[in-house]
Amino acid sequence: MSAQQSDALALAGQPDTTPDVIDGVAFARLYGEPLFKLPNDLYIPPDALEVFLEAFEGPLDLLLYLIRKQNFNILDIPLAQVTLQYLEYIEQIRMHNLELAAEYLLMAAMLIEIKSRMLLPARKADTGAEALDPRAELVRRLLEYEQMKLAAYKLDTLPQLGRDYVRTQIYIEQSMVTHWPEVAASELQAAWADLIKRAKLTAHHTISREELSVREHMTGILRRLQSARFVEFADLFDPSRGVPVVVVNFIALLELAKETLIEITQAEAFAPIYVRLAYSPH
Repeated sequence: MSAQQSDALALAGQPDTTPDVIDGVAFARLYGEPLFKLPNDLYIPPDALEVFLEAFEGPLDLLLYLIRKQNFNILDIPLAQVTLQYLEYIEQIRMHNLELAAEYLLMAAMLIEIKSRMLLPARKADTGAEALDPRAELVRRLLEYEQMKLAAYKLDTLPQLGRDYVRTQIYIEQSMVTHWPEVAASELQAAWADLIKRAKLTAHHTISREELSVREHMTGILRRLQSARFVEFADLFDPSRGVPVVVVNFIALLELAKETLIEITQAEAFAPIYVRLAYSPH
């Protein structure tokens, strides 16, 4: 906007709505150089000022900018003032990019049409209800657009691959990788089922109450492993003592493995499972 146009707006009682900075970048170029603020004592030839039309993403974006910049109530938009400022802006962009200005002109026509409807006497509907505010549809579109714009801004602040961070790639020497045998969970399940089956063969009908302690069984397993380097998995269970003892002993074994006090190993598929004390460097 030129200085003459700014003075004309001031005389008309309308504030100068030319943005100083749009989205943190220069809003125009003066002979190719970025311009961040309008100079007060420098004459700018009309052909030297290039308006950044990309600063606004469309008519709704421009209209929302004019409303929010002047702290207007979006539910009670002063259409006469906003429309005048809107027309001043599109008059500038129309001279540079008529195709882009067409979309803005359509919104200007809508603003003028709404203002003309507001000047007409309000007519009640056939049902006797009050007539809707002609600005209601525009307000709804502006609020929806503002919500979507805010959501897009929040999405843009999320870290993005290639923009905010990069993936690191590390080469690992294959000879340094420990290859463990592939043992399916079904094999451990089959071993456990075999233990339960053997325990049921020695079950009797005597009903007795026995308090079993997982901690005591954990201590017993550790003591047994201290006297042997490797103990076969099945040898740690005594099926003759019944299913409850076998279950508690198995839970104790799992707790020791969880606390990394023991190691359970298998050389290859279908090979015997061995248990030993975990190595602890001194």
